[in-house]
Amino acid sequence: MAQLVPRQPGLRVLTARRLAVWGDPIDHSLSPRLHAAAYAELGYDWEYERRRVDEAAFAATLAGLSPAWRGLSLTMPLKSVAFRTAVRRDRRAQLTRAVNTLLFTPHGPRGFNTDVGGIVASLGDAGVDGVGTARIVGTGATATSALVALGEMGARDVFVVARRPEAAAALAAVGSELGVRVRGAALEGPHPDVELTIATLPGEADIDPAVADALARAGGPLLDVVYGTWPTPLAVAWQARGQSAVSGLGMLLHQALLQVRVFAAGDPDARLPDEDAVLAAMRRAIMGD
Repeated sequence: MAQLVPRQPGLRVLTARRLAVWGDPIDHSLSPRLHAAAYAELGYDWEYERRRVDEAAFAATLAGLSPAWRGLSLTMPLKSVAFRTAVRRDRRAQLTRAVNTLLFTPHGPRGFNTDVGGIVASLGDAGVDGVGTARIVGTGATATSALVALGEMGARDVFVVARRPEAAAALAAVGSELGVRVRGAALEGPHPDVELTIATLPGEADIDPAVADALARAGGPLLDVVYGTWPTPLAVAWQARGQSAVSGLGMLLHQALLQVRVFAAGDPDARLPDEDAVLAAMRRAIMGD
């Protein structure tokens, strides 16, 4: 087992080696594949599994963990209850009120949101490093992470498109903390031109082709957070116009890398030993290249 040097005091460095992703449903999760590839590359003798846990069972299941547990990755529907459980949270978690990573320490679980960084890094891979105007399609939990990511990238105007435009009010409140003007808009339009679109709808969401085409015509490049059912109706519309459309696999990859940093050093900004090789191994595990 490789020797680990903690970046933060109180990490369970030598004895805690168990990790997992929790959620409901969970069978589709690619997190075990990503994390196993990372720890093999690092030489860490850690175990990472998946477990089906719903919100009602979360507290009791968490309380039953032994000291052998190092931390957890959380997917839906557990990001809100994990936020409430954390005794400390990073800024991204505070802004989004969502935690997708818990690190266990003697002082209680620390919470992180690595989805925001995953979005930023995925867009960077697609050649988008900054943006002034953008559109978010959907108002769910991932939409809040998308908004924070856009704020970090310099966005000042963000349109939130939804079947109920009034649902954008919560995102507008977050936008005010970021200095980003957020305006709700109906899914049917009209849609002003923007430099970038981030879609946060579920993979099974049904969108009228005419609506999808109108969004594509005015939307700039598309990042669709869906990756299991690809291409989505929105991606089809973007591709039909010869425009860039990328899936959520890149977001998944980069948010997992930040989780590995948290589990290894307690800090999502602390680079791993030979991190380029680690990222390449994780990429091969889910993309095959």
